[in-house]
Amino acid sequence: MCVCDLSMILNISQSATSHQLKTLRQADLVKFRKAGKSAFYSLKDEHVKQIINTGLTHIKE
Repeated sequence: MCVCDLSMILNISQSATSHQLKTLRQADLVKFRKAGKSAFYSLKDEHVKQIINTGLTHIKE
């Protein structure tokens, strides 16, 4: 997803979204690609997705 879409979903500024994504990128949890002025982010791999889903499952309990 692009930063603009993520910021809209999270209801925070694009600047704040970019800052959080930078932290996730430094932790090697997300990857990104540039297309013109836009940056698109996705989870690094399937393991990261599994960890997030496990955490969400525990939160719901």
